Amino acid sequence: MLDKILLYIGAALPLFWGIAHLFPTNSVVKGFGNISLNNKRIITMEWIIEGVALIFIGVVIAAVTYIDDTSVVSKVVYTISFMFLNILSVISLMTGSKIDFIPFKLCPIIFTSASIMVLLGNYL
Repeated sequence: MLDKILLYIGAALPLFWGIAHLFPTNSVVKGFGNISLNNKRIITMEWIIEGVALIFIGVVIAAVTYIDDTSVVSKVVYTISFMFLNILSVISLMTGSKIDFIPFKLCPIIFTSASIMVLLGNYL
């Protein structure tokens, strides 16, 4: 039971952070100031893609947990998700955490916390 709770928490963190990521897209793009239309589109695309990727990883973790959290496929999904979340955490530590905007500083904490929940849920 505890394993499933940890897995669902590990799924919920990136899922909800990804949803929250999508709401400020326009303000984030405007925050870059006077840049070309192409650059605005690139930033918009990348911002949305990160949010969707986080939503996707959360949904996949939750789905395999719901279907069968003990199957070989689920174990592989948990391992890959753990690695993916930690890669995002390292990238966020090297880039976003240096920006004076609190949500950017939260990314590595959220990604690492989610990855730990998935790891613990996978092995308990």
